[in-house]
Amino acid sequence: MKQVSLLVLFITLWGCKQDYTYQNKIKDDVAFLADDKLEGRETGTKGEQEAAAYIVKRFKEIGLSPKGTEDFYQTFSFKPKTNPHEDVTFVTMAEDSTVTGTNVLGYIDNQAESTIIIGAHYDHLGYGSEGSLYRGKTKEIHNGADDNASGVAVMLDLAGRLKNKNTANNYLFMAFSGEEMGLLGSNYFTKNATLDLGTANYMINMDMVGRLKQDGTLAVYGVGTSPRFKQTLTSSNNNFKLIENESGVGPSDHTSFYLQDIPVLHFFTGQHEDYHKPGDDAEKLNYEGMNLISDYILEVITELDDNGKLAFRKTKNESEETPRFKVGMGVIPDYLFDGEGMRIDGISEDKPAQKAGLQKGDVVVKLGDSLVTDMMSYMKALSSFSKGDTTTVVVKRHGENVNKQIQF
Repeated sequence: MKQVSLLVLFITLWGCKQDYTYQNKIKDDVAFLADDKLEGRETGTKGEQEAAAYIVKRFKEIGLSPKGTEDFYQTFSFKPKTNPHEDVTFVTMAEDSTVTGTNVLGYIDNQAESTIIIGAHYDHLGYGSEGSLYRGKTKEIHNGADDNASGVAVMLDLAGRLKNKNTANNYLFMAFSGEEMGLLGSNYFTKNATLDLGTANYMINMDMVGRLKQDGTLAVYGVGTSPRFKQTLTSSNNNFKLIENESGVGPSDHTSFYLQDIPVLHFFTGQHEDYHKPGDDAEKLNYEGMNLISDYILEVITELDDNGKLAFRKTKNESEETPRFKVGMGVIPDYLFDGEGMRIDGISEDKPAQKAGLQKGDVVVKLGDSLVTDMMSYMKALSSFSKGDTTTVVVKRHGENVNKQIQF
């Protein structure tokens, strides 16, 4: 009888430990996270909590172990900013005036000496909180399919693909809260880490990877933060037109890890007209492109698998050189454009560019007396104007120069 009981117990345990069979659920994951039912996943809301629970369910399905402070969760409370120039204050206990965000952490323990951190923020703007570019009169849900259900979906896909693969490192998968409010979740984690950050090998961040353009342009930031990155990114690339940026500092969660002297890579497919607006919905994403990005990141991780712990290198903080503006044109720049000039990827309604007759696809080559050769020269030219100023803007449209008068 004892032998039969042991056999039953063994069969039960064996059934529980069966290996996870990988399935690509990128489209399903986006569909859930970008559904109206979650009401835009704003930090601290019921919708964000439902998104966090879904991510935990997916982590468990894949077979990840919890790595939060409470199972898979790491909560943090803070007092929202009343002054846009002040820092958010974290508090030890939630109070009436505080907001509580939730990071979600899952772990693959390969008994390795170092850990690769793979993350993406899952919060968004709810019904259009601070940061929304929507100017409609009624409140609308900002579903954030590209920003950043896309990054979370690719992160979950990589978790499934890395189970029992590339075992020279452990893997910490993180869905960050509070990114839209100022990288709060990643900032909090790096100061209250649930593992020794000294063992962190490098960090991969995915923020807005859902709208790969037809020309295959993919931006990768942080390539200068380790000497190994550039060669690996090139040798692993078969599908993309890469736009590389060396700096480890940028407007997403990788910055929090770079500031802890951890090499970082941030993947990004570019801004668009639906950025921070209600139109950022699931049906507009390029799912084939997201699959290719997941393939590419896996290839990069695989190529680095036997390289040990990567060396860290500090980079120039390009954000410190960014000019300050008193006016704006009301355009969405194409940050992935690598030609001469500044390509317009979208036009805001009732703004100077629209009133001047500029169009999506125009490439600004001169603003006032200043030649525009790239994004930085465009920003420097724009920073010289004040409200009420009028000047000439020259754009290249269908191969020809077009002159327009613009008033700020």
